[in-house]
This record gives sequence, structure tokens and C-alpha cells, in this order.
Amino acid sequence: MAVSSNSIAGLSGGQPHKITFSPSRWMGWIVLCVMLSATGMAFYGLLSFSGQPFQWQLLQDPYLFSILRFTLWQSALSALFSVLFAWPVALALLHLRDSHHKRWFLSLCVLCFVLPTLILITGIVALLGQSGVLTPFLGEDWNIYGLSGILLAHIYLNMPFAIRAIYLRLSAIPAGSWRLVQQLKLNRWQQFRYLEWPAAKSATWITLGFVMVLCFNSFAVVLALGGGPKSTTFEVAIYQALKYDFNIPEALLLSWIQLIVAGGLYLIVTTFGHVSWLGQEVKNRTFLPHPSPRERRFYNVVYSAAWMFLLAPLTALIPKTRDVWLDTEFWSSLIRPLSTSILLALMTTLLSVTLAYAALQPYRKALRTRSSSALWLDGLASHTLVVPAMVLSVGIFVFCLPRMDIDQWGFFLVMFVNALVSIPFAITQLKPALASYDQQYWPIIQTLKLGFRQRVYVEWKFIRPVLMTAASFVSVLVLGDVAIYSIFGNQDFVTLPWLIYGYASTYRIAEAALASVVLLGISLALVLLLEKQRSRNA
Repeated sequence: MAVSSNSIAGLSGGQPHKITFSPSRWMGWIVLCVMLSATGMAFYGLLSFSGQPFQWQLLQDPYLFSILRFTLWQSALSALFSVLFAWPVALALLHLRDSHHKRWFLSLCVLCFVLPTLILITGIVALLGQSGVLTPFLGEDWNIYGLSGILLAHIYLNMPFAIRAIYLRLSAIPAGSWRLVQQLKLNRWQQFRYLEWPAAKSATWITLGFVMVLCFNSFAVVLALGGGPKSTTFEVAIYQALKYDFNIPEALLLSWIQLIVAGGLYLIVTTFGHVSWLGQEVKNRTFLPHPSPRERRFYNVVYSAAWMFLLAPLTALIPKTRDVWLDTEFWSSLIRPLSTSILLALMTTLLSVTLAYAALQPYRKALRTRSSSALWLDGLASHTLVVPAMVLSVGIFVFCLPRMDIDQWGFFLVMFVNALVSIPFAITQLKPALASYDQQYWPIIQTLKLGFRQRVYVEWKFIRPVLMTAASFVSVLVLGDVAIYSIFGNQDFVTLPWLIYGYASTYRIAEAALASVVLLGISLALVLLLEKQRSRNA
């Protein structure tokens, strides 16, 4: 990724060039205005519908408070269990010897966190559903639908994120600290209390809060595994009010509560910092104390159990597919949703990464000039993180409803809202690389007075691997989208995740499993590309 100053000088041909007009100077502000206008459009839609006031009497409905209680309860439990189970696995990764399978495990953690949710749900149903592989061993009272299934799915999706976040903090403990542990001959509890816990304490609390926000905004898991009104969250209640009952005032009120609670939780969490989970581990392996035989056995058991837990729902898909592998009717019905999902992912990724890059231009200029506006420009570029995807979708849906044919423009609305939601994730990947590029090469470029085309060429050579990483990450997120599609989608275009949901909801588990395997293969390829590019960036 590095670009030498000689190659930069070679581009100038030894002759000074007058700096031409740069579109990036105004394009960034246009993109920020578009993003703010879209958010403003959503809020305008949330305020009213055709002049109708809010139905404030809904605030007295006991069902509303039951939804709030269950949403908070399941999100708190999911976050707590995800972080608790992540700690022993992170410690096992730290103290066991480095190997290829450990690097594969860390890549598997990335895959599980960004995995399209419907793949996991199909795998869990195949494993623990009514005719699941493990269901006979769980007793007659076992039921995957309800709080138990929701917690299991949320732990599976978020524990890998917590593992990587905690492990990266632990692996960054300085070598001198490990030497001091050896010299003082601290026992295992003292080592954890005085070294490991302080090193990862802040990451643990931030991860706990972040996972709680993710589970509060969960949609597909609760929609598929909720099992009834007792296990309904805000996002599912909004979807049902809007698409089943077409009760827009109720959907708007629920959306406002969702925004206030989820957005408030996110703002509280981010005031304490951000969690790094895609970084590279810092290797201090030579200075780690050797675990005792008993500790090594414990770490091996925990590590093996983590492998089995993460692989079980994915491998459970394979046996269920044997009845439909040769079904030509199934494959023909899969072509159009698969093509739609791939086209949607490609177009959304291109739009999202382009907008993210453009939105960062004012921020970069503020950094170069040491302007105090850098902080709020960064916040403007990433402001859609505060607004849950379902809330943004509902607001834009209500705004557009009297102004356009949503069925006709549904594909483009899904693409646009997905791009808005994924821009902050692309910015997370691009921002450090662009800041590093400006710090290293901007003074040289200014001295050489390179023209716009030469500057674009040099910058492209530097950030291309990071752009590929951002594109891979966004593509996986868009491929698995269910929440945004559930608001704008229709029968004219069906995505692969929605097809899987249709199969699973009608108990066609074999078709759902095979479609999930196809989607899993695409997601795995994108994650491997992401990991390859990320290792190049390190």
C-alpha cells in the first residue's frame, strides 16, 4: 500500500504543475448535504402522515410497555452472555500457541459477526428445531421459538465480535508487563486481576454496550424465532404495524421510541470510546508465561467448544440439502433472487463507498489545516449510526408514500437506504488510511504541485486495498439485509435472504438450507477477501 516519494516525483516529470480545480472540494459538501437531507426526510416522515397527529393514547397501551420490557431484557441478556462467554475464549486464544487454525478461527469470528442472519436462523432451526439434529436430546419441553432461540442466535452473532475485541486488547499488552509477571511469579488469578482485566476492561464495557444496542435493534432474529406476541421487539412491532395493519400512526410512535432509546444508548456507549475488532494482533508470544498443564487443558476445552459452537449451525445446513440438490425447479426459482441480491449488493456497495469517500473530504481538509471543525464533520459523516435502520426506513417510507409509487421504486429505495446505513461502516475503514496518507504524502504533493489527475492516481495506489476491504465489508452487510427490504420490498423483486425467510416460515427447511448454503458461500468469499486485504493493510 505504501507509495514512495520517488514515484510521486516521477509523476510530476520534474516540472511544477499548477493545481487545478478539484471536484473533491465541493463534492464532499454535496454528499454531506444529501445525507442530511435524507435523514431530514426521514424525520419529516416520522413527524406526521397526511397531517394526522400522533396517537398519544397509544402510550397508555400495556402492550407497548411489554414490548419495551422484552426488548430491553433480551438485549441486556444477549449482551451479558455474549461478553461473558467471550472472555474465556479470548484468554484461550492469548495463551495457546499460534497456529494456522487460530488465524482461521479469528477469520471465522469475522464471518459469524457479519453473517447474513437468515443463514444462522436456518442453521439453528435445522439443528434445534422441531425436527432438528439435537432436538431429541433436549427433552419434550424444549422450544427454539421464544426467548431461548433469540438469546442463542444473538450470542452466536455477537460473541465472535466480543472475542476479537477483547483478544486484540489482550494481545496488545506490552512485553515488559509479561516479563514483570514472570519475575513476580503471580498466580493465575493475580495475573488476570492485575494485568489482563485492566488491559481489556474498557473494551469489555464498551463491547457490552455496543452489543446491547445491536440486539435492541435486532429484527430478523426476532421475526423468525420470536414465536409470538410475548417475544416481540420494537423493530418487529414497527414492521407489523406498517406492513400488516397499515397503522401508520402506531408505526411512527413506535419508531420514535425506538429512535430515542436505541439512539440514546448508542450515544452513551460511544462517549466512552470505540471498539477495535478488525485490527491486527500485537504478537508478544515470546514473553507470555507458560500455562500449567491444568490451565492448558482448560484452554483447549474452551477453544474446541468455541469452534464447535460457531460451526454447528453452519454444518447443520449440509445434511438438510440432500433432497433438493438435484431439484431443477428449486435452482430455477433461485436464479432471480440470487441475481437481485448480487446486483443490489454491487450497486449499494459502489454507492456507499463512493459517498463515504466523498463525505470524508471536508473532514480531511479540516485535519490538514488543524481546524476544530474536524470533530463535527466526522460526526456528520457518520450520523446515520445513531438512527436505527428500521427507523430510517419507516421515516423515508412514510415520506415517500404520498409522493411516489413505492412498489415501482422499491429496488432503488432499498439500495439508497442500505447505502445510507452502511456509509459509517465504510468510513470506519477509510478514515484511518486517508488520515495516514495525508500525514505522509500531503506535504510532498503540495511541494511538487501535482495536478488533480496525478493526485488521484497516487491516492488510488495508496488506498486501493482499504477500498477493497470497505467494499467487501459493506457487500456482506447488504447481502444479508432483511430489515430495510421488509419495508420497501415487494413481489416484483425478491432478495435471497427474503426467499430463505419465506422457505423457513413455511417449514420448507431443505430449500431454506440449500439457499442458505449458497448465500454462505458468497459471504465466505467476501470475508476471505476482506481478511486478505486487511492483512495487506497491516
